[in-house]
Amino acid sequence: MLELACVAAPDRPTCAGHKFMNERRVVITGLGCLTPLGNDLASTWDGLKNGRSGIAQITQLDLTPYDCKIAGEVKGFCADEYFRVTKDARRADRYVQFAVAASKMAMEDSGVDVSKMDPRRFGVMVGSGIGGLATLEREHAVLMAKGPKRVSPFTIPMMISNIASGIISIEHGLLGPNMCIVTACATSNHNIGEAWRIIKFGDADAFLCGGAEATILGMGLAGFGNMRALSTRNDEPERACRPFDKDRDGFVMGEGAGILVIEELEHARKRGAKIYAELVGYGISADAYHLSAPSPDGSGPAYAIKMALDHGKVNPEDVDYLNAHATSTGLGDIAETKAIKLAFGDHANNGLMVSSTKSMTGHMLGAAGGIELIASVMAIHDGVIPPTINLENQDPECDLDCVPNVAREVPVKVAISNSFGFGGHNASVLVRRFE
Repeated sequence: MLELACVAAPDRPTCAGHKFMNERRVVITGLGCLTPLGNDLASTWDGLKNGRSGIAQITQLDLTPYDCKIAGEVKGFCADEYFRVTKDARRADRYVQFAVAASKMAMEDSGVDVSKMDPRRFGVMVGSGIGGLATLEREHAVLMAKGPKRVSPFTIPMMISNIASGIISIEHGLLGPNMCIVTACATSNHNIGEAWRIIKFGDADAFLCGGAEATILGMGLAGFGNMRALSTRNDEPERACRPFDKDRDGFVMGEGAGILVIEELEHARKRGAKIYAELVGYGISADAYHLSAPSPDGSGPAYAIKMALDHGKVNPEDVDYLNAHATSTGLGDIAETKAIKLAFGDHANNGLMVSSTKSMTGHMLGAAGGIELIASVMAIHDGVIPPTINLENQDPECDLDCVPNVAREVPVKVAISNSFGFGGHNASVLVRRFE
């Protein structure tokens, strides 16, 4: 009961008490993504609406020694077309290639012309939970086989987690705040939320923000597999990722990128931008509990959700849709269910619709929050809530309206997206239909 009391009445300033929370409003004007469902927004959103799985047998490596042989791969991707200089694509890790591609899509979708604005007011915050794992694997093999003189001089800049943000700024000539927050699977939400905060504070007018990941590699499969975190439903890949289902046996890795253009409202209006939704709240907290497991009472995520609601001046009962972190793990899905009940009270079982789009994309780790916020924005934009597929035998401890198997066409005014990372990092982002 102590945890519930702390969440319901946190001893901290409310939205009105935060001096940086001025009247600058932030809107979402561009969306870009690469996912196992498609290499652009249209195909990804079509897949999510139609409950299509992007999970299949892995094609990128010899699977013989691995227990898990399935993942959500990006298919048919060619990096060359997204870089101004072709050779630069080959000097970028796969996760950076994804980030650059999704950022270019988001910029094109937004219609923003950097030449007509002050580039010092346009920032980049794009992160990765793990960074250039492919580069690390490849160059370590070179080091062991051929010695230090044969290791590429591009190794370090190719593998570090902040380089995607740096290269995106170079590609677009963006001179504003540029950084990268790394918080495992909460990475995207923290980058989006802090970009929002910087715009609210007045130090920038626009940002490219989100995350990218590419870890479907030997080290990724072995590391997560030996934790017993991965599903081994290898004979039914499309049915392997099953959040909230009683028969779930672990998460399925995915890869890709989800990046948004967010802008101060008047900046967007002056250039006649289309507006998908308004970004109104952002909540953060820590579990301070365990290296990889969530706090079982859900109090940490509940605090983040409540903070996002406070920032947005939104009552719990006004939220229509929650895109859950729900990864298809035994402990995680139950802990998030408890967090949702703590944060939303009666509304959790009386009107709140919850779904996990990871059931279709797999868990895209540091890119997950970007894709899932895009899904939340599109739910508002199109009035369609994507389903949780493979939900055939719902866990009684996950007794929420999880929109099983089939999308739901309903008006959505307010949505929230949750992301939680190893180490107890929690972040929730709140969006509202623009009015």
